[in-house]
Amino acid sequence: MKTERRQLKDLYSIGPAMLRDFALLGIRSVARLAKQEPEKLYDKLGRMAPQHLDICVLDTFAAAVAQANHPRLPTEQCRWWWWSRKRKSATEAHRQRGRRV
Repeated sequence: MKTERRQLKDLYSIGPAMLRDFALLGIRSVARLAKQEPEKLYDKLGRMAPQHLDICVLDTFAAAVAQANHPRLPTEQCRWWWWSRKRKSATEAHRQRGRRV
């Protein structure tokens, strides 16, 4: 069986600040990250953080979890801004459906 060799610092969009956030959340491996839900990570960190979290942190969590689950994820989908566009598009679609009532 192949051992997981990727480390959190090897993931796209993950720098020193996110590594500190992962440590606060008790996530120290890619395998552990793969079992997480981005929204729950964002909410938990939000309760721990002394200041308001930028919504882009959620997008970065989404990118990281996707990479943890799919090692061969296309490079574009490894970037937090791809997930930001996806989130914004889903939010807009939800708003549009609400207006049709």
